[in-house]
Parts: sequence; C-alpha cells; structure tokens
Amino acid sequence: MATRAKVHRLRQLLEQGLPLTPQPWRTLGEQCAMSEREVMALVAGWQQSGLIKRLGLVVKHRSLGITANAMVVWDVPDPQVAALGRRLAAEPAVTLCYRRPRQLPEWPYNLFCMIHGTARERVLAELEALIQRQNLSEIPHQVLFSTRAYRQHGARYLADQSVKEA
Repeated sequence: MATRAKVHRLRQLLEQGLPLTPQPWRTLGEQCAMSEREVMALVAGWQQSGLIKRLGLVVKHRSLGITANAMVVWDVPDPQVAALGRRLAAEPAVTLCYRRPRQLPEWPYNLFCMIHGTARERVLAELEALIQRQNLSEIPHQVLFSTRAYRQHGARYLADQSVKEA
C-alpha cells in the first residue's frame, strides 16, 4: 500500500526525471519502498486523471552541436493565429510553437516558434523556406537568436517541500 509520504516521494523523484536504468519504474519503486507495479499504476492513474499531462525528454541540444537557436515571433491577425500555429507546429524544422498575448504597444507578436540548427545561416535558410511554403511573406515577424544557454529541466512543483524518506 502506497502511503502519502511514499506517493509524495515518487512525485518528487519524477520531477527529477526517470532514472536511466533498464527498469526505471522498478528503480523508482525501490527509492520509494513500492513495487514496480505500484509505481506504474500510480503514474498511469495520474496520466488518466490529467495530473501528469505527458512524460517527455529534455535534450541539451547545445552539447549535440545545435547552437543556432532562433525564436521566430509573428504578428498574426487574431482570427488566423490558431490555424497558423497548427501549420507551423507541423513543420519538421519547428520544435516548439505556442501563442501568447500581445503586449501592445511595445510587443505586437502573438505567435512564437523555435527553430534549432547547427549554424545561423542554416536556420535562416530553413525559415525562408518555411515562409515560402506557408505563404507567410506578408506576416510581420522577427528572428531572435539565443545568446546564452540556461539550465534546462522539466517543470518543478514539489522542489521546495521537504519529504521524509519512505
């Protein structure tokens, strides 16, 4: 039976990422004094309930030589932003696409997408090809290349709370 402390410990461990072992659910269970089956059932239940939206991977792309990282910001007419966002998200070169509210008058952009590459020239060429494919030459945009890498990790919700070992 998973106690409240064990469940809390499992949530904390999941925030740190899955252990890179042949049986990550078993490893987590050992760290929480639960069986592999209990861990898998809890995680499946959290996914079904929406507590966990998805499990993903954070890639440290700079260590792979992907150092040209461009955020392209678009000023899209509001009635068109959802459809264009779906089209951009489907583009192979786009790794992330999302909508944000404009901050007028300083910031008119409402659609953001990321394009990563090994060189600025390649990223700009990919962007130009995307603009042509999607007929976006009339949509105002800016390309913002990152100048620094920040520490990457998944969302943290429980990090500040202490927990007793299971």
